[in-house]
Amino acid sequence: MSHDCLFCKIARHEIPARIVHEDDEFLAFHDINPAAPVHLLLIPKHHVASLAEIGPAEGDWLARMLRLAPEIAFGNGCNPLPAGGFRLVANTGAEGGQEIDHLHFHILGGERPWSNRAAPAA
Repeated sequence: MSHDCLFCKIARHEIPARIVHEDDEFLAFHDINPAAPVHLLLIPKHHVASLAEIGPAEGDWLARMLRLAPEIAFGNGCNPLPAGGFRLVANTGAEGGQEIDHLHFHILGGERPWSNRAAPAA
């Protein structure tokens, strides 16, 4: 398990990022290659490689992370419900499209159409 990955370095403020949220457990920042008008990344500050590594002991902090996502989305440009909303994506593993081996949620939103990279509506 690497604690020196790109997102660990961002969490330690060793690499700059456009941070929109930070607390003791989580960090959210703008994606450097956005696929939607709003494209943020939400990470745990501690290193977890992917959702595939989540076990029963991780339930509490993962639930807190999921509850934080709407607050970050709507507080940073995603349009409010019912007409608005956001997409939450977690790529897992190479075949799932994960590029950085540190668990992260993509928070995508804003007026459509989005980039083809953001995937069509599922």
